[in-house]
Amino acid sequence: MVGLLGSVALIVIATVVIWKGSGYFEQAAERLSKYYGLPVAVHGAIVVAVGSSFPEISSVVISTVVHDEFSLGVGAIVGSAIFNLLVIPALAALSSEELRSTRDIVHKDAQFYVISVLILFMVFALGATYVPGGTNQAAILTPTLAVVPLVTYGIYVFLHQQDASDHVADETHSVRPSREWGILGVGLVIITVGVEGMVQGALSLGVIFDTPPFLWGLTVIAAGTSLPDAFVSVRAAKNDDSVTSLTNVLGSNTFNLLVAIPVGVLLAGRATIDFLVAIPTMGFLGFATLVFIVFTRTDLELTDREAYTLLGLYVMFVCWMTLESVGLIETVRGI
Repeated sequence: MVGLLGSVALIVIATVVIWKGSGYFEQAAERLSKYYGLPVAVHGAIVVAVGSSFPEISSVVISTVVHDEFSLGVGAIVGSAIFNLLVIPALAALSSEELRSTRDIVHKDAQFYVISVLILFMVFALGATYVPGGTNQAAILTPTLAVVPLVTYGIYVFLHQQDASDHVADETHSVRPSREWGILGVGLVIITVGVEGMVQGALSLGVIFDTPPFLWGLTVIAAGTSLPDAFVSVRAAKNDDSVTSLTNVLGSNTFNLLVAIPVGVLLAGRATIDFLVAIPTMGFLGFATLVFIVFTRTDLELTDREAYTLLGLYVMFVCWMTLESVGLIETVRGI
C-alpha cells in the first residue's frame, strides 16, 4: 500500500512540475514568436508544438537511456498522440464558446499528420522485411531507418518556413530575446525533471500491478506528458485563438511520430517493434485521426456533442488497453 501511494504521489508531483515548466515555456515561446514575427499557424504548429512535445521526447530518452525501457517510451508517444487527438480538442471546445477550424488546418496540417502516420507504418514495414531479424510479427528499427521520418519532419518544417517567409509581421520592441530564451531553457529543464519522476512512478506501478510497462506508458505517462499541449490548446481556445489550439495538437503529434520515436531508436542503437501490440494501437490512432479530421472539417467547427464523442472514444480506448493488460480480454495478443 505504501508503494502504491508513493508511486501515485510521485506521479502527481511530477505532473505539477511538468505543468510549471510548461508555463514558463509557453510564455517565453509566445513572446519569442512575436519578436521574430512568426505567423499564428507557424507559432502553433512548430514553436509551441515542439516545446509542448518536449515531455514526450524526454520520456523516450529517459525510458531508453536511463531505464532501458524503449517500449515504455513508445507507449507514451502513441498514447500521447491518441490523447492529443481525442481529449485536448474536446477540452478546448468545451472550455470556449466555439472552436473554429480552417481549411488550411484540415488540408495542410491534418493531411501532413496523416502522412506522418503512413511514414511510420512504412518504416515499420521496412524494418520487418529488409532488416535481418525482422519477421511478420516484429520490426527491427535501425538508425538508418530512423533517418526517414526525421527527413520527413524536415520537409514539414520547410513548408511552414515558406509560410513564415511570406508573412508580414508587426514590429515589437518590448521583448528581450536573451531573457526569453533563458526562461524557455529553464522551462525545458523543469519539464525534464518532472518526466523522470513520472517514468519512475509508472515503472513502479507496473511492478505493483504486475502489468507491462507499455500500458503505463500508453496511459499514465501519455496523459501526464500531454499536459503542456492541453494547457496551451485550452488557453488558446479561451482566448479565441482556435488556430493555435488545433495546430498545436497536429504539430505536436507530427513531431512525436517523426522525431521522438526515431530519437529513441538512435539512442538505443536499434529497437524491436512488436506488431502484435503496435498494429492494434496504431490502428486505433489511425481511426482517431479520421474521426478528428471529419469532426473538424464538418462546418469547420468542433461542437460540444462532437467533443463528448471524442472523450467517450478515449475512455473506451483506456478501458480496452487496461482489460487487455490484466488479461480479462485477449484481442491484442502481444500485451
